[in-house]
Parts: sequence; C-alpha cells; structure tokens
Amino acid sequence: GIELEDVHMAVESRLIELVGEVGGKLHTARSRNDQVALDMRMWLRDETVALVGELRELQQALVELGARHPEVLVPGYTHLQRGQPVHLAHHLLAYVEMLDRDRARFQDGFERINFCPLGSGALAGSSLPLDREMVARLLGFTDARGRPRLTANSMDAVSDRDFVVEFCASGALLAVHLSRLAEDLVLWSSAEFGFIRIADAYTTGSSLMPQKKNPDVAELTRGKSARVIGNLVSLLTLLKGLPMTYNRDLQEDKEAVFDATDQTLACLRVMALVFGKDSFNVNRERIQQQL
Repeated sequence: GIELEDVHMAVESRLIELVGEVGGKLHTARSRNDQVALDMRMWLRDETVALVGELRELQQALVELGARHPEVLVPGYTHLQRGQPVHLAHHLLAYVEMLDRDRARFQDGFERINFCPLGSGALAGSSLPLDREMVARLLGFTDARGRPRLTANSMDAVSDRDFVVEFCASGALLAVHLSRLAEDLVLWSSAEFGFIRIADAYTTGSSLMPQKKNPDVAELTRGKSARVIGNLVSLLTLLKGLPMTYNRDLQEDKEAVFDATDQTLACLRVMALVFGKDSFNVNRERIQQQL
C-alpha cells in the first residue's frame, strides 16, 4: 500500500479516494497543529458525553439498590471501627453524591473543550479569508444559543492541552471515588464481614483454595484507579516547561488520555452491573448480627 506519513495524510488520502481531487483541498489554510487540536477537542466532546451517560447509569443502579432495601441498616464506620447504624440506602447515596460531582466536573469541562481552534494554522493563523464562524457551526462548536465558539489566540490554541489535563483530572477523581466504592465491595463480601454476596459472574475462584470467592472485578476497579491517576501525572509532566508553541512532545498525550478514558468507561460499566438487581445480594441476617 501507499506509505503515508501520519493520520492526517491517511485521512486526506481516504477522502480523495471517496470524493476525488477536491479532497486534496482538505489541508487548505490548515496545519497539522490546529487539525490535531481540533481532533482532540471533538473526540473529548464525544467521550465526555459517553462518560456522563455511564455515570448516570451507575448512579441509577445505586439508587435502585437502595430502594430495594429501604429498611436495611448497616454499621457505619469511622477508622474502620463500628460507630453508628445507618441505612444501607444512605450509605449508597453517599456515592451517588460523589458521582454527581464527578458528572458536574465533566459537564463543566465540556464548556472549555468546546472551542474550535481551526484557523490557528501552525501558530500564527492564516492570511486566507477564512470563515471560522461557519466552520465552528458546522462542527458543532456552538453555545446554547447557537453562537460559534472560537479559540481567541492561535499560539495558545495549538500549544496547550490543559483541556485534556482537565478531562483526565476529572477522570482521576472519578476513579478515586470508584476505588472507594470497590473497596466497600471487597470488604463487605469478605468472610469477615459477610454483608453481601456478589454474583459469580463478577468473582473468581482459586485453583489451590476452592473455598474462596475472590471479588476480582472490584479489585481490578480499585487497581485501575492507579492507571488513571498515573495518566494524569504523565500529562502534567509532559506539558511542564514546554516552550511555545507546538512541540512533538504533545504526540505523547494520546496514549495517556486514550487509556484513562478506556479504563474509566470500563470501570463505570462493570460497576453498574455489579450493583444490579441480580448481582448484589444482601445478607440481612449477617448484617443484623454486626449491628
């Protein structure tokens, strides 16, 4: 096949295949620098919407679980020592509140992602008579009233990735909250606590110790939070001290943000399933003994 330098040339080549020579005009008045900034913003818009949707699903699962057991009391802890009894629903709704703040952070960050950088060129704009507002509208970079939202400074538009960092920071906080929720699953499903039983689909056994039922999904969710936090640190370190404007270093932001997004979405989806009607079984007798 044809050797293409990068994804930008691959897109242009495919477009020419589809529409003919006019596809070669894709690069007119554009640089890879503002194109990749555009692509990241458009991708992050979609991923933000996806994450917010999955957050709502997990919140709904927690609310419904609490509603199925409105009278169940569980020990409330400080210092991991029994303190006061609380309703199971009250405990679960604490996480609903945390997740609601996570959702709000993603939605707030969407407002800073949703600016169109096209027209910034390599770093100093373009001398061609561009209609940046029309392009922004066509690509969905508009406010609630349909007005175009444009980056104001070409050097800033092609060189900074703070909107990527902010997205990953929101993801890291979400991952921390998920790790706490996962830890409750690990503790409550243990023989020492015995408050709940997790469905077999989300646990594993042991080849040597057949009596065991390991909460693998919860442990992996707890562990994956470290990856998401690590990806945030990678991005911050990547951007630290970069001179203006675009530098090839920025190519390295993709792996961090892609992985952080994939891991966070996967954890949200599986945790919503774990807290589902047929997956999370409450051992009321055991809980009563511990009150």
